[in-house]
Amino acid sequence: MSYLFSPIQLRSLTLDNRIVYSPMGQYMAEDDGTASDWHLIHLGMMSLSGAGLVFTEAAAVEPRGMHAPHGLALWTDRHEAALKRVIDSCRRYAPAKHAIQLWHVGRKGSVTDPWDGAKFIPPEQGGWPVVAASPVPFQGRTDIPVSPDEDGLDAIEASFVQAAQRAARIGYDVLELHCAHGYLLYSFLSPISNKRNDRWGGDIGGRMSFPLRVFKAVREAWPEDRPMGVRVSATDWFPGGWTVEDATTFARELKALGCDYLTPSSGGSTPEQKIKMGPGYQADFAAAIRAGSGIATMAVGLINDARFAEYLVSTDKCDMVALGRGLVENPRWPWDAAKVLEASVPHPKQYMRGEKPVWRYSSATKR
Repeated sequence: MSYLFSPIQLRSLTLDNRIVYSPMGQYMAEDDGTASDWHLIHLGMMSLSGAGLVFTEAAAVEPRGMHAPHGLALWTDRHEAALKRVIDSCRRYAPAKHAIQLWHVGRKGSVTDPWDGAKFIPPEQGGWPVVAASPVPFQGRTDIPVSPDEDGLDAIEASFVQAAQRAARIGYDVLELHCAHGYLLYSFLSPISNKRNDRWGGDIGGRMSFPLRVFKAVREAWPEDRPMGVRVSATDWFPGGWTVEDATTFARELKALGCDYLTPSSGGSTPEQKIKMGPGYQADFAAAIRAGSGIATMAVGLINDARFAEYLVSTDKCDMVALGRGLVENPRWPWDAAKVLEASVPHPKQYMRGEKPVWRYSSATKR
């Protein structure tokens, strides 16, 4: 029996296997952040991949939360309707469950699309104001982020809640908050970016307060029977920054508020980070946080080998594995993994002639 291809239960949701397609940014939305036909094609392909759970890319919850001009958004009726069309179409033809990640990009926003260099767009060239825990610009930039006061924090919380309500109406099975990589919620967590001297800063308890507040509000707005998780950086890879021990403390607090799983990623607060990359380089973070908090984890980070993925879930280092680049490179990775692990994975009847036993049968009958 393959552990990777065994089902997993999260609240009322059952995933057919432990393979997840990560929320990979596509930057193919319309100019106002509305999902396009690209999302229908791309997510349709990933829905047919055999992965148990398919993430839509991160969707911004307000205009200042956009990363780049063609990022995805979810704060208007138009955004909601376009994404509902995409997800309804995917469900019609594939058994995969669907998740969405909500984010506010914070002080790293107002940049060009990645293939245009992700360069800072100044206001006079159509850029937009950015927001962060403290008025500390991201290294290499000159724009000073807005540091929200109490009214501003209330508005940001409300934008996450409203986007979650839209995601629920669309019919997403899983919701994930992005609290990683130096984006807005993570800018409160990391001492690199949070220099506040009010109740939202200071020690780890203060720095966790606003992200926990947002999680609690969104969890209360999200249907109780549907799972909700968080992506968090496990370390800043920089002296004096956020650590895996901090992330474990955060995980325990999240679990007490009803968080169902954590996706430990890493880095993103400073370009001076020193990341030790390699296959599965973040899997140990998932294992440490799982062991220290009791929360389910989703391992991410260059997990491209089927046997390695099987090892991770079979040895309780994590509960699920998420592939981003690996599935973009090979959208049939779960099919290939199933062959390696001698497991089965659902795929459309229309593709049955692609199975080698069927090829042999078809050849024999044509003689």
